[in-house]
Formats: sequence, C-alpha cells, structure tokens
Amino acid sequence: MPRSKAEVGSKKEVAIPRPSSSVILVSPKNEILLLHRVQTSSSFASAHVFPGGNLSTQDGPCPPADDHAVHDDAPHYRNAAIRELFEESGILLAKDASTGKMVVLDEPTREQGRRLIHQNKVTFDKWLKQQHPTAEPDIGKLIPFTRWVTPTNVPKRYTTQMYIYFMPLPINIEKGLLDELPAEGEREEIQVPTSDGGIEVTEAQFLPASEWLRRAQAAEIILFPPQFLLLHLVSGFLDQEPRSGASMEVLEKRRAALVEFVYSGSPAWTDKCISPRMLKMTEDGRSVLALDNAGPELKGSGRQGESDRVVVLRFKKGSAREVSVAWKKDVLKEGRKGESNL
Repeated sequence: MPRSKAEVGSKKEVAIPRPSSSVILVSPKNEILLLHRVQTSSSFASAHVFPGGNLSTQDGPCPPADDHAVHDDAPHYRNAAIRELFEESGILLAKDASTGKMVVLDEPTREQGRRLIHQNKVTFDKWLKQQHPTAEPDIGKLIPFTRWVTPTNVPKRYTTQMYIYFMPLPINIEKGLLDELPAEGEREEIQVPTSDGGIEVTEAQFLPASEWLRRAQAAEIILFPPQFLLLHLVSGFLDQEPRSGASMEVLEKRRAALVEFVYSGSPAWTDKCISPRMLKMTEDGRSVLALDNAGPELKGSGRQGESDRVVVLRFKKGSAREVSVAWKKDVLKEGRKGESNL
C-alpha cells in the first residue's frame, strides 16, 4: 500500500555527504596550520579548522554518491586539498613535473592568483600552468590520515578525506638548527599563510599542535572533534621536548615516528573512516562520541573507524566545547563504576 503524504513527510531525509578534503599542513618548525573561519560560514562557523573544502569539477571526476568508491582516497581528493589550501591560505604546494623540484612563486604573484581564482576568472590548474608550463599540484606527498563522514542527524553532511603534508625542513650545513635558517637565495622562500581577506577565513596561523589544543581547552578557540582528535594524535609525536632549538635530525625523527603511527593499527589510520555516534552521556552532561562506525553509506563495505578512543565534549549552541580524547575502555569502566554505586 502506498504511503500517505503525511507518512512520507514524517520521516526526515538524510542528506547525502558531499565529498571534501582537508590537509594537516606541517611547517618547517613542525607546527600545524589552522584557519579561523568567519562567523557567517555555513559550516564550522567561528571555529578553527584545517585548510580544506568541497571538491570541484576542476579537481577531476568523482564517483557517484551511491558508489563506495566516493569514500576512497583518490587524485580528485588530493587535487582539492592542494587547491583549497592555496585558496584559503596562499600556500602553494606545486612541483615541476619535469624536474620534481618545488615551484616557487613570490607572495604578490600568489596573492594575485588567489584573487583571480576566488573571482572565478581562472581555474587553479590553468593559473598554475600560466606561472610554470610543467607545474602540477604536489599530490604525491599527501599522506591519508583518516576519513570523516558527518553523522546522519546533521543537515549538512560531508565525506572528508584528511591528509598530512610535511613542508621541507630548514637546512643549516654547520649545525642544522631550527632557528638558524640558510641565507636568502640559498633556500626556497618560507611561505607565510594569510587570510583570504575575510571571504571564508579571518586568520591563518602556524602553531604547535599542543598550543592549539591548550587554546581549545581554555575556551579561547573552537575545535570540533575531527580537528581536536587529529591534533591530539599529531601532538604526541611532534611536540616532544625540547621544542625550541631542536635539530633537523630530531625534527625528522619526530616526523618519521608520526608517519609510522599513521600507517599502523588495524585498520591503519590511513584507512580509518570515522562517523561519530553518541555512545553515552557523562554525569556532568557531556557527550561521549564513539568513533568506530564508518557511517550508513559504508555499511557492508568493510570500512572501520577507531575502536579504542572516544571524544568527549559539550555541545553548546551548535558548537563544541570542553573537548577531550579518552580511551573507550576507561569511559565505559567509569560508567559501570557509577552504576554499581546506585
């Protein structure tokens, strides 16, 4: 029997996740770039986020929404990550396809390019070719680091591929110290991130992952679960002491340890697909989000999330506050302990 209009209207339609990319950009000092989104943003308003955004037709063909492949790492996701990074922060990650060397453009040229691309006067790829005929986005150095699928109870949903990209470490022949950079002309220009003039971003800044986490926990900034968890994981490797004056060798070892971690686990962090779901409420009214589910679109695909950790937070006016990461076993143990005391 066909359903009535009232019956059809009573069931909310679940939004289809839009493909998007984000990049955790690691600076020559092993700091992380975050962008402060404008208050009027349609998603993550006023929050600090990794550079990124929705895929565009210029990034390459994307599988249809009902194909599991739409949730896989692929060139179109990588192209979008490099393009969005440039549009939002002015940092260009491109290489000469013939030599493999990074393409270096001065800041005025990059800023002019951003304006033209924002105004839809040229595509990113066409602009890049105009600057250097054999230039191409440096997608090969992007390391997948989880995919996040927005839960079904949110009106705007995304399937977001997260990446890590390591900018080159500074070189000093004599001591290799972080604070002793080579003289101008002996190194590539160190690109300084800038806002996009308030279109989507009000500020772009590199800081240690641990400092971003501290600011979020002190309620100075807003970090949502994906950004908080990934910064928490990255900080465990890149923010070891000593931070100041660390040698290139030490910085490289920290990067190597992080990469080893990213490729570890079952599934590896490169393959984890996370769609947060409510697990329980704490006694003080905070939400505990489980991270083990990959979302309804990937049911039966074999994709899995993170089964050992949870994110604990308080939702306040659609924003995330008092965010922390905990071991799931500890949170569940606390719940059972509380129940036994009743």
